[in-house]
Amino acid sequence: MKRLVLVGGGHAHLSVLETLDREKPPGVETVLVTPSRFQVYSGMVPGWMAGHYGRSQCQIDLHPLAQSARIQLVPERITAVDAGKRCVRMADGRQLDYDLLSLDVGSETDVSSLEAAGDKLLPVKPLDNFFEAWPKIVDDARGKPGYRLAVVGGGAAGVELALAARFGFSRAGADRQVDLVVSESGFLIGHARSVKQRVARYLAQAGVIVHYLQGSGTQAGLMLSDGKPLPADRVLAATGARAPRWLSSSGLKLDARGYIAVDEFFRSESHAEVFAAGDVSARQDVAVGRSGVHAVYSGPVLAANLLAAILGGAMRTYLPRRHSLYLLACGPRYAIASWGRWSAEGKWVWHWKDRIDRAFVRRFEKPKAGT
Repeated sequence: MKRLVLVGGGHAHLSVLETLDREKPPGVETVLVTPSRFQVYSGMVPGWMAGHYGRSQCQIDLHPLAQSARIQLVPERITAVDAGKRCVRMADGRQLDYDLLSLDVGSETDVSSLEAAGDKLLPVKPLDNFFEAWPKIVDDARGKPGYRLAVVGGGAAGVELALAARFGFSRAGADRQVDLVVSESGFLIGHARSVKQRVARYLAQAGVIVHYLQGSGTQAGLMLSDGKPLPADRVLAATGARAPRWLSSSGLKLDARGYIAVDEFFRSESHAEVFAAGDVSARQDVAVGRSGVHAVYSGPVLAANLLAAILGGAMRTYLPRRHSLYLLACGPRYAIASWGRWSAEGKWVWHWKDRIDRAFVRRFEKPKAGT
């Protein structure tokens, strides 16, 4: 009996669970270790902040899926991997040996420049913490005239968070200030000019103030790189990603930024029995952006390669598409589409996004035992 250990319930591993449920390979004991039985679907978080979804609609319950696939679900956090001894260690002190390991734990939010903000700082990841904190932020904003929220980060997440927060406040009867700090380079680097123009116009229309400056944390909120303070009651961080720090002692080959170096099969370049996908990995043969889009599309390839490693057979390669489709939620039921040089916006784009997001969550729903 071989033991396959899956660490993390991210987008790529959802496809692995789906495949194992369908194939049920013989002679394999599979264990899924993840902090919560509920996996938050990040694509729906801005819609939830804006009040369009309930919390349960944005979550995938991993327990019925694992149960159907005959997988043991361990709701715990990983604190270490020892690739030499082929084991992982959990926060409760337990050790779990493996014959084959797959990691899909995502990345962490790099808040090194914002830590001086102290209790005012809220990174968007981990999403479970963000889910718990956001309703309290809305309550505080409702009860405090002059409440000010700063969002730091010029990527798609930062833009969506700022717009969702602004709309969520207004919907709750708290017309409060939201600032977006995006650095001198601006927002949505890599997207077409038409997309940036649409987003800039919508941010202004929504009343979000954009600061094209660096921001560092202070007890009062932020200090901008032009020397001016930006007071804030809370600071949401959607800044750059960093690799989980426990990887540094794992014994796995890492790239220059500390992510797991993997080949075209998502297999570790130093340990053939270890696979990694999603934000925690770094392909060495081709550039793959750290986004949920790639994690979703790489999932079936990872699943096929894990089966090939267990049962034998040829492995598959994930080739990222030249352009990825981004559907940026704007707060109300309105969204902006970005795909290469093409862009569009409108209520129809939001409904398009809504159908895609709901279908993704529904794809992994399983009836609970006894129903």
